[in-house]
Amino acid sequence: MAQHNALGEFGERLAENHLVKKGYKILAKNYVHNKAEIDILARITNTLVVVEVKTRSTPDFGDPQSFVKPKQIRQLVKAADFFLNDNNLDLETRFDIVAIIKNKAGIQVQHLEDAFYHFE
Repeated sequence: MAQHNALGEFGERLAENHLVKKGYKILAKNYVHNKAEIDILARITNTLVVVEVKTRSTPDFGDPQSFVKPKQIRQLVKAADFFLNDNNLDLETRFDIVAIIKNKAGIQVQHLEDAFYHFE
């Protein structure tokens, strides 16, 4: 497995554990619809939380969350909408980013709630 894949999988497990500790119920991981993949779909109270996990080994090229681009946001919104309809869920929806930096200095986890909105 390529090192960046292993880092990404590590980040997703770390993000999942972080969310569970905060009381989120994990509904799905690596949910794919068309060309979009949602890293984690979770629920807290009456809210579906669409979580994009960004893991980097260095912040030298920008914060991990800065790598979520408008095209990816549009794809995440479509996939989340499909998930809600396909599972007959009537929930508020929120889009979060869990940004992780893992390097020799340690591990930093930043959970950004309402990181972006689903309208342009």
